[in-house]
Amino acid sequence: MLVAMSSLPPLRQPCPPGACDCGREHLHAHPPQAQRILLLTRHEEKRLIERLENLESLEDLQRLQARLYDQLGIRVSVAPGANEVRTMRGFVIELEVQPGLCRRTRQAIPAAIRRGLERNPQVAFRLLDAHDLLGDG
Repeated sequence: MLVAMSSLPPLRQPCPPGACDCGREHLHAHPPQAQRILLLTRHEEKRLIERLENLESLEDLQRLQARLYDQLGIRVSVAPGANEVRTMRGFVIELEVQPGLCRRTRQAIPAAIRRGLERNPQVAFRLLDAHDLLGDG
């Protein structure tokens, strides 16, 4: 007798009650497209954070932003802040509000991008240049 194996990918384990404000319990009311955020398991999140910390170029950052949206529905915007950018904290890194996106993940992604910009300042300079903040000198 054969037992059918479920081909569903592993889903993120729920946060302990009261520990998160992700709204995961209300995801069932959203379309299946919005539920893909649950595919970001803790193991996959660690891989993502590592990848963001090791940015190689502005194009690499933009490619990761596109993949985050395509695969998980996470919109990440990275732009220079309204004030002068003296450190990586001067960049505004925002994640669009999304049900099911864990509070810890909402904090970890921007922090990883900042660490990636610190490790490779050329990416930060290219980002500033892309927003025409360095000018033509």
